[in-house]
Amino acid sequence: MLRDQRLPPQGGLPPAEGVGGAVVEIACDESGFSGTNLLDTATPLFTHASVDLSVREADDLLQALRSGSRWSLNEFKSGRFLRGPRSGEALEWLLTALSGRAHVHLVDKEYFLVTRIVDLFLVEPSYAAGTRLTQHHRPAALALYRAGRAGGRDWRAFLAAFVRLVRTKRQRQPDRGAMERFFQARDSLAGAGLGADADLVLDGLTRTRVWEIVTRLMNDDRSIPPPLEPMLPALAETVLFWSGGQRRVLVIHDEQSALTAGRLRRLQRVLAYGADSPATDADADEARWAEQSPLAGLVTVDSRDDPRVQVADLLAGIARRTPDVGGAGDGAGLLQPFLSPTSLRDPEG
Repeated sequence: MLRDQRLPPQGGLPPAEGVGGAVVEIACDESGFSGTNLLDTATPLFTHASVDLSVREADDLLQALRSGSRWSLNEFKSGRFLRGPRSGEALEWLLTALSGRAHVHLVDKEYFLVTRIVDLFLVEPSYAAGTRLTQHHRPAALALYRAGRAGGRDWRAFLAAFVRLVRTKRQRQPDRGAMERFFQARDSLAGAGLGADADLVLDGLTRTRVWEIVTRLMNDDRSIPPPLEPMLPALAETVLFWSGGQRRVLVIHDEQSALTAGRLRRLQRVLAYGADSPATDADADEARWAEQSPLAGLVTVDSRDDPRVQVADLLAGIARRTPDVGGAGDGAGLLQPFLSPTSLRDPEG
């Protein structure tokens, strides 16, 4: 293969022909992806940014930022942007230009893991998990998250044991050793005296239920969302934000392995039906819910070919790298209007 030859982007969900109603086209990208290593201390946040810009508007914005600088001719990177001369002025100019045209969803990876424990083992797994459609599950996760962080090593060991337990492999039965380590970690954490609310969640983690769900994961039960993938709930929140209940959203996205057609169809369905969406893939009303869903479709692109995605990538990286994002510091304060109120993080920081 020639060095400059590129394969076409994979994945996505092409929109149905003749998509009706009001449709907004947004471009998205993420920052902080670390695979299943969600406890990597170097990247504690995952950010998903989206912009409502035309190709021309995005290209003009990038050209203005490049003016008088030594940026790559293809893509910007947030690290270089934030370290550049007069970066504060450049950031303020960029965010002013994006006012009302951009959105950022934050995911605290540690908190995401706690919501996954609740969503998988205490309720029926759903592609609505981790979104505003299942906010009633959030208090249990928040109680465990806040109390657990005081558990020190026991807390990290508990989360690490969960990651090992649900990291799927080609096997028919769960790893009994991983199961035992998970419950040993749970018992150690429970012994730390976290309080009644956290203990209630830990006590609800029964061996029978955990074995059942992990067995379904090992047997590729596709009604269960990938347990270590924050991209899908972040995308769902992005679509719900831009839809506003009034229009459908066509997503232009940088290529991502998580965005398979099958997963996107399930997400499309749950956004149409809500948290009580049918769990099976067989659905005679597929055409109807595909037309009703706020997710009109998702087209993957190479970010080097689409300036809108480059702007989204830059914004996602800036948000992830800004200290105390969502707080009151200089850069954090500027970002506040762009941040999703339903981000997967502790609302009190």
